[in-house]
Amino acid sequence: MLELYNGALDVAGILKRWYEEESKSNYGAFIPFIGTVREEDGIEGLSFDVYEPILKSWFETWQEKAKQKGAKLKMAHSVGDVPVHESSYISAVFSPKRRVALEMIEEFVEDFKASAPIWKYDLKNGKRVYAKERSTKIKGSGILYG
Repeated sequence: MLELYNGALDVAGILKRWYEEESKSNYGAFIPFIGTVREEDGIEGLSFDVYEPILKSWFETWQEKAKQKGAKLKMAHSVGDVPVHESSYISAVFSPKRRVALEMIEEFVEDFKASAPIWKYDLKNGKRVYAKERSTKIKGSGILYG
């Protein structure tokens, strides 16, 4: 399940809903990862652009990897502006065994940072400035990398 939201994420609401959706699925592990916008370099927040077709395809590949291990992945990400100290990213793995979930959440988050077609901008003095120095070039992106 891939969810996109305008603005900051409602962490408690999303995690509660995900837990309730899977509470009867007989998973022994529910491992979430929550990404929060840090206050650094005088930013007021971050802003995100998402290229949905590639993101959906990338996520479907990960869903299949999870399924092969008897697990399930969920992810939520912000589009647009997110103030400091708010969340822009949540992912979670549900699995019958904790080891599968622990390993998969680490692999998934690292691949997300390297491969997801999401562009990050700093919000400074009311302006949106591309955060090139803190962005990761997407594998095979060619012209999509700013």
